[in-house]
Amino acid sequence: MTASSLTCRECGSTYPLEAHFVCSRCFGPLEVKYEDNPSKGDPEAIKRRIQAGPQNIWRYADFLPVDRVPVLPAGGPGGTAGLEGLPAGVTPLVRADNLARELGLREVWVKNDAANPTHSFKDRVVAVAAARAKELGFTTLACASTGNLANAVAAAGAALGMPVYVFIPADLEEQKILATGIYGATVVTVRGNYDDVNRLCTEIAGERPDWAFVNVNMRPYYAEGSKTLAYEIAEDLGWQMPDRIVAPIASGSLFTKIGKGFQEWQDLGLLDAEQALPIMSGAQAAGCNPVAHAFEQGQDVCRPVKPNTIAKSLAIGNPADGPYAIELARKTSGTIDQVTDDEIRAGIALLARTTGIFTETAGGVTTAVLKKLADAGRIGADERVVIVITGEGLKTLDAVRGTFECREIDPNFDQFEATAEHRTEVSV
Repeated sequence: MTASSLTCRECGSTYPLEAHFVCSRCFGPLEVKYEDNPSKGDPEAIKRRIQAGPQNIWRYADFLPVDRVPVLPAGGPGGTAGLEGLPAGVTPLVRADNLARELGLREVWVKNDAANPTHSFKDRVVAVAAARAKELGFTTLACASTGNLANAVAAAGAALGMPVYVFIPADLEEQKILATGIYGATVVTVRGNYDDVNRLCTEIAGERPDWAFVNVNMRPYYAEGSKTLAYEIAEDLGWQMPDRIVAPIASGSLFTKIGKGFQEWQDLGLLDAEQALPIMSGAQAAGCNPVAHAFEQGQDVCRPVKPNTIAKSLAIGNPADGPYAIELARKTSGTIDQVTDDEIRAGIALLARTTGIFTETAGGVTTAVLKKLADAGRIGADERVVIVITGEGLKTLDAVRGTFECREIDPNFDQFEATAEHRTEVSV
């Protein structure tokens, strides 16, 4: 596949592969369109080329909107060329039998994207956006962020030798702020929520023509990076799709691009054409639920809300891709559910004690929605389910503060024995 243009998702207008993100005719969002000739491709040859590729997202370069794989030149005689930037992607797909057993499900897998360089899936999207930004001649990387994207952009800029500006809500978790500034980025905290930050960045992008805002003027390219989650899941499952995906929804882009990734590979013959796309189950926090609410009410448009939830990485009150997430959920007979902050904390603990994976609050939302679906009998007895964990628990430590107790003793065996007899369980 070769990227050929940008296309409006609403009216179909096309634009060149430049830094455009909104249709000038109807103001609809733009996405990358590819020249797709499946009949000319040999699926087995394509699979061999993928498997011979690097152990990062650039093994899927044929399906991404870059002119070339970003490779550094060899460093002198006998030197080996290396990939430019950070090696995002190819994260573990972990079989979670203990979790499945506890929930009464047949088969559950965890796609643990906390294993990326800055411990979230955002490294994928930033890698693609940054590569395209360099191709287009931009000199500065920037973003509006709820935290994880700020980490990823700051790290990518450091690796590429580019200056970085990140704009975040002023009340963001301290861990995410520290894990951004350490890379040398200029961190701008904004008194307001993410939607306020995003509006400001859209204005700045218009006034700074040499700045690549990865999720504003570079958004069509940035969004394509999320497709690689679908590619990896299918490859790890032996070139098969799972029966269901449970994934978080913030803007809705991650959710919809996972569906797009499976569809692309099915169209190319890399996946069974007779198999249905996975049932797509979206997960939102009750304190920021515009997509879940619209889905529940049978509406096509999301009504903006003011976020109030511990899941700050999902706290986008006016989600750009919300309507498309609803469309995908309905198309696949899926769902979009919401869970409370207490359920989110319980979800973090459930995943940790059954799999050994400590997730941030967004993963707590996803796990809690999985449990909600299982408890209600809405997951089939024969389903293979994959849940997408998008970030590391060390980023949101405050969310689990006070959920367990430590027992302090003297260095005395009798005291230990007394404590062991009254073992404290984790309370959530």
